Amino acid sequence: MDGQVKVAVIYYSATGITYQMAQSACEAAGEAGAEVRLRKVRELAPEEAIRSNSGWQQHHLETQDVPEAQLDDLSWADVVIFGSPTRYGIIAAQLKQFIDTSGPLWAQGALANKVYSAFCSTGTAHGGQEATLLSLFHVFYHWGGIVVTPGYTDPSQFVAGNPYGASHTSNNAEIAPDHVALRATALTAKRAIQISAALKRGMAG
Repeated sequence: MDGQVKVAVIYYSATGITYQMAQSACEAAGEAGAEVRLRKVRELAPEEAIRSNSGWQQHHLETQDVPEAQLDDLSWADVVIFGSPTRYGIIAAQLKQFIDTSGPLWAQGALANKVYSAFCSTGTAHGGQEATLLSLFHVFYHWGGIVVTPGYTDPSQFVAGNPYGASHTSNNAEIAPDHVALRATALTAKRAIQISAALKRGMAG
C-alpha cells in the first residue's frame, strides 16, 4: 500500500474567503508530505447574480482555472476536506449538489473508511459555524467515514475556539481570514493527515 496520504480539498467560495482557507489547508497538507488536489465545486448561480456583486464576479474570474470537483476526486483521496460558507446554518447549495451526486460511490462502499474533515466561514459572528460543520458531519457518518476535527489539540485552538473545525467570520466578505483562522485550517488538515497515515499503516499491517 502506498504510504503517501492523498488529500482532496473540495470547497465552494463566492467571494474568496473560503478559497483562502482552502489554500491554507492545501499548503499544510503539502508540508505534511501529502499529495494534494484542490477542487472547487461547480457554480450554480446564474451569471446575472454573479455580475451583481463585484467581489463575487472578481473571485469567479480569478479562480476560473481551478479544476472543478469530480467524483473521481472522492474515490482517489484518503482524506477529504470540505470547505463552505454557511447558508442559514448549513452548507452552500453548490457543495450540497456535488455531495448529492455521490450516491453511486456510496452504494459501492467506496467512500467508507476515509478520513473527513471540514472548515467554514460566516458573514456574521455566530452565524451558524458549528451548525454548518455538524450538519456536514452527518454526511460523513452516512458514508462510513472517520471524522477528524482539530479539537483542542493545540494551544492555538483555545484562541480559535471551534473544536469542530476551522471557521472564520468575514463581516460579509470584508475581512479576510486572519492568522487564527488560517492556523486552525492548517491544523485541521494536519490532524486529518496524521490520523489517515496511521490508519493506512494499520490496514497495511
